[in-house]
Amino acid sequence: MKPRHLEKTDPGYKVYLYIFYICGIIMTSSLVFGVYVTTIEWLENGTYVMGEVIHNTTIPFENFARVTTWIFFSTIIGWYCVTRIGWRRTAGDKIVGTKMALLQLMLLGFSIISLYEVLYNFTVLNAQMTAGVINGMVPDIDKLSVAYPDPDRPWNLVFATKVFLASFIISSHAFYLSVKPRKNLDESKID
Repeated sequence: MKPRHLEKTDPGYKVYLYIFYICGIIMTSSLVFGVYVTTIEWLENGTYVMGEVIHNTTIPFENFARVTTWIFFSTIIGWYCVTRIGWRRTAGDKIVGTKMALLQLMLLGFSIISLYEVLYNFTVLNAQMTAGVINGMVPDIDKLSVAYPDPDRPWNLVFATKVFLASFIISSHAFYLSVKPRKNLDESKID
């Protein structure tokens, strides 16, 4: 028996669809919260650390999960749900030839850039922790940031690592899906 692809009539389809909607709500509310709080910080101080506020905010209660963890979780789970419920849009011969080659190169490029950023941010984070320990102070890793690429707008290192790790996982999975044998729309009608 051949494995079937998920169809709209399958009971699991609605599960993936509702989980995708929940992930979308989590991502959208996190974005709105982050933009709002960062704007307030910018207006009050004239500067901000990208991702610091949402990384240091825990939801639903203290010491549970940070907003960055919710973003990380919801983007990866949401992407997986999209690949399960939206496979028909790319199945068969819908994206072929030059378009597919350009898509694969773009996805490979995103994967490479995201991997580089994960390694860079993780290395800088470890270097700052090590430097703090050598100087006799254990740093608060949730407050560590790097003033790169813009010194006026530094990035929180834990936030940057999580965001680029999610980007690497998603773009690598998309690249994998683009190079594996394509699903055939005709096969899904068999059974």
